[in-house]
Amino acid sequence: MTPAQHAFERLQTWPDLSAGPASCGTGRALCSVRDEIVHFHSDRDVDLHLTHRAIQRFQYDLGGSTAIRLVPGSRWVTVHLDCDADVDLLLSLVSIALKAHQSRPPADLAAGPPGPTALSAPGCNFHRVTVLPRAAAGEA
Repeated sequence: MTPAQHAFERLQTWPDLSAGPASCGTGRALCSVRDEIVHFHSDRDVDLHLTHRAIQRFQYDLGGSTAIRLVPGSRWVTVHLDCDADVDLLLSLVSIALKAHQSRPPADLAAGPPGPTALSAPGCNFHRVTVLPRAAAGEA
């Protein structure tokens, strides 16, 4: 079982998440009632939808991880899953993402109840991030 499959199976049991196709058209997604939270694009690469505030709060921690890729201006964080520790990191970040999306200010919800377009957060990082194996990344 690949790290992404392992993470997907674990997260799919969470009561606040439901599975469906990713709005970007590639892979599977796990969604909360309000938003898409995770896109599983490959056996190792996952995009996680955080709020702007959550990214700002954890920016230095996220930037210090070899498993995380940030794209300036994006509310999506790419997580490269190589090992069990990366899966555990993803699960922790999904918990943060769920809490962040549930506690968004009411102004962010003025558009009404979530529908197909409200669930899709435009601009996930698929095709915008290239993840190199950790050994190759350190040889630069």
